[in-house]
Amino acid sequence: MKIHILYPFVDGPWGGANQFLKAIREYLIVNNFYSENIESADVVLFNSSPMALSDSLNQISNLKVKYKDKIFINRIDGPVFYIRDRNLNIDKAFYIFNNFFCDGTIFQSNWSKKKNYILGMKKNNYETTILNSPNPNIFNKIDKKAFNKNSKIKLIATSWSSNFKKGFEVYQWLDENLDFNNYEMTFIGNSPIKFKNIIYKKPMDSETLAIELKQNDIFITASQSDPCSNSLIEAIHCGLPAIGLNDGGHAEIISNAGEVFNNAKEVPDLIEKITENYSVYQSNIKLPNIDEVGELYYSFMEDIFNQKQNKTYTPKQPKYVNYLQIKAYIYLWKLEEKIFSLKNRIFN
Repeated sequence: MKIHILYPFVDGPWGGANQFLKAIREYLIVNNFYSENIESADVVLFNSSPMALSDSLNQISNLKVKYKDKIFINRIDGPVFYIRDRNLNIDKAFYIFNNFFCDGTIFQSNWSKKKNYILGMKKNNYETTILNSPNPNIFNKIDKKAFNKNSKIKLIATSWSSNFKKGFEVYQWLDENLDFNNYEMTFIGNSPIKFKNIIYKKPMDSETLAIELKQNDIFITASQSDPCSNSLIEAIHCGLPAIGLNDGGHAEIISNAGEVFNNAKEVPDLIEKITENYSVYQSNIKLPNIDEVGELYYSFMEDIFNQKQNKTYTPKQPKYVNYLQIKAYIYLWKLEEKIFSLKNRIFN
C-alpha cells in the first residue's frame, strides 16, 4: 500500500501542519510506504486547511472521477470558527468535503473532534484521533540543559503566527508582572506586541529552534482553541515540562508533564510548582514519537485499504452537487475574509 500526502510543502520555518506532515512523509519514505506520484498512490492523505481545500478541490474532484477506487483520508483540526471567531463557512465546506469525499478522518485531538461535532460535522465511516509528533532527529532531549533550581529559571514560548489568540494577552501580562529577578523568558516567532522584559527572537529553522528550546527549563503556551499545538509538542519532546492554557488540546498533550491554567495570574505559582518538582514533571513526559505516530497513521489507512481489498468497503463517490456546495461555501468564506480585511483597513 502506497500513500501520497497532498500538501504544498514549504522549506524552512513555517506552520505546524507543514512541519508535522514533513515528519510523517519522512517516516513513510524511510519505510517504503510513500509515493511521490499521486496517481500511483493507493491512499491520499489530505490536510484540511482553508487554502488547501480552496486550491486543491478541483484536483481532488478530478482524481475521484478518474480513480474511483482511490482512498482519501482527511486530517482535520479546527474548527476554524473557534480559532478565528469567524469563518464558519469554511468549516461547513470542510464538513461536506469530509462527508462525501473522504473515506476516513484523522482528528488531532479529542477536543477538536468534540468541537467539530458541535458545529455540525457528521461521523465518518472510519475515524481516529492521533496526536502529532515532531522530527525526532531535531526535537529530542539530546544536549538538553540540566535543570538548576538555584539559577534563574528560563521560560520560553514560541509561535509562528502573530494572531493575538496565540496567547499574546497572557505573554503581555507575564512581560509586565513576572519577577524577572528570578526568571528569564524568551519568545521566538512573530509577535504583534513589543516586549519590555521578555527576550524576543525572530522565527528560526527547526534545527536552531530545537537548540534554543533545550537551553530553557519550562515551556509556556497560552494559545486559545489550539487543537494540537505543534510548538507545545516540539518543546515537550525536547524535555521541557509545560504550562498551558486550559483550552484546545493542551491538556491532552501536557497530561502529567506540566500544568494548565485558566487565568494568567495563575502562571507564576505554576512555574514555582514545577520548579520545586522538576524531575517528576520531566519524568512524566510520555508523548509518542514520530515512528509510533507514523505507525498509527499507516495502520489506520491500511485497515480501510484492506476493507476495500476484501470488498467490504467501497470508497466514496461524491456527486457533482457536493462539489458545488463546497465551492459555494468557499466563495462565502473568501467574501467574508475580504470584508474582514476591508474593515481592518478602514478602522485600523
